[in-house]
Amino acid sequence: MLLFLSSATFAQVGINYDNSAPDSSAGLDVKSINWGFLPPRMSTSQRDAIPLPAAGLVIFNTDENAVNFFNGTNWKQMIPDDACPPVLLDTRDGKLYPTVQIGAQCWMAQNMNISIRIGGTTQTNNGIFEKYCYSDLESNCNIYGGLYQWQETMQYVTTPGAQGICPLGWHVPTYDEWRITLTDFLGNTAGGKMKETGTTHWASPNTGATNSSGFTALGGGLRPTSGSYGYLLLDAIFWSSSLYSPTEAWYLTLQNNLYWVYFEYGSRAHGFSVRCLKN
Repeated sequence: MLLFLSSATFAQVGINYDNSAPDSSAGLDVKSINWGFLPPRMSTSQRDAIPLPAAGLVIFNTDENAVNFFNGTNWKQMIPDDACPPVLLDTRDGKLYPTVQIGAQCWMAQNMNISIRIGGTTQTNNGIFEKYCYSDLESNCNIYGGLYQWQETMQYVTTPGAQGICPLGWHVPTYDEWRITLTDFLGNTAGGKMKETGTTHWASPNTGATNSSGFTALGGGLRPTSGSYGYLLLDAIFWSSSLYSPTEAWYLTLQNNLYWVYFEYGSRAHGFSVRCLKN
């Protein structure tokens, strides 16, 4: 049974299964043991068409599948405080990584840089995290992160979404998490939205770079199977945890002269960058 209480004196409403009066602190008090509260459901364009939204206005965004609220200036997703911490501490080596919430995902906003640097040898399953640094310079790892072969990235398992070299509670993103959940969410100009602006860590023209997503990709280059290094400031290439074939895996590429992203597959022996995604 529902109880509706209203008066000009208190201006309160109670919708309570147990016939109780509304709490003295509430203008609207809802109590139920088998129903939830359902806010208005609308698309982003419908939300943005609301005239003069009040600070605190709440809707459910059907494009994002998330609750949105208006903070007085902009619409924001309503996300629990612990959903995406501003900084990730990797307790294995004490390194700190900035993070960013993009849609429903929490990403590291900097490339992984765990392990000891090795030179021209193959990374092996020896119980030690190993990395390449561009031109074999540790200073490049400090800027662009390490370069990892796929098997080292995955820590020698083949399960999509495995933790791999990522910190506990994080994982190597799958092809679908890169392509569908992230880049489709960002749209046709996803590459520009993911790249750091300017030409400090990208070669000119750094086409379309706005970094509006906060992903902050840098042109960290790669280590091909030949063992040389190439494409510094030109490409940012990130492993996925999804295999294409027994010897090849999917990866994502951003380039200095493109505002979009593209996906390819290639030898697991390449050395690429790694970004981790919160579980």
